[in-house]
Amino acid sequence: MIKDKVRIAIVDDHQIVIDGLLSMMEGHDRFKVVLQATEPKKMLQLLKQNDVDLLLTDIMMPEMTGNQLAKEVRKQFPEIRILALSMSGQGELVNEMINDADIAGYVLKNIGKQEFLTALEKIASGGIYFSEEVLAEMIKDSSVKKENEDTHLTRREVEIIQLIEKEFNNKQIADRLFISERTVETHRKNIFRKTKTNSAIGLIKYAYEHRLIQ
Repeated sequence: MIKDKVRIAIVDDHQIVIDGLLSMMEGHDRFKVVLQATEPKKMLQLLKQNDVDLLLTDIMMPEMTGNQLAKEVRKQFPEIRILALSMSGQGELVNEMINDADIAGYVLKNIGKQEFLTALEKIASGGIYFSEEVLAEMIKDSSVKKENEDTHLTRREVEIIQLIEKEFNNKQIADRLFISERTVETHRKNIFRKTKTNSAIGLIKYAYEHRLIQ
């Protein structure tokens, strides 16, 4: 989603939070807030009438939680990327939102302006972003205490995982590592099998949890 202008929608049941987010984006010409709402259901209606690239959503909201909203947005508007914002990053909820709504990021509301803008830039460019505290909670919830050796990932496979996180396609990976595209595809199949994942977002989540990506 690399564009000159990134169209953003914000939903939070507290207008003061929306105003704060608007303030942090002020002066950054790449980001254009086209929609804002204090009610998730109203946001769903607005999304039907407006083109949006990125949705910023609160988690704890009356009538419809951020998780429920994210699932609906994923179903109705799969092209919209989602960044969740919350006061706390419960690992179970974050993992659920990744699995059910394929969210692109999750940050805490106590982050500073620079980290917030970094998250927006990375997600707008096709990547993902999770706050350090959120990653820690994801690891705790998943009870991932095993050593990387348990999956028997090779050094080459770890390199490929790191390139996948950077949004490299098979050809780009092949060119970077001086191997054939067919070899890259074989490595990818082995990586998914070893990590017991079946999607890029699942694999990247696994890589973060196991510190394969710095």
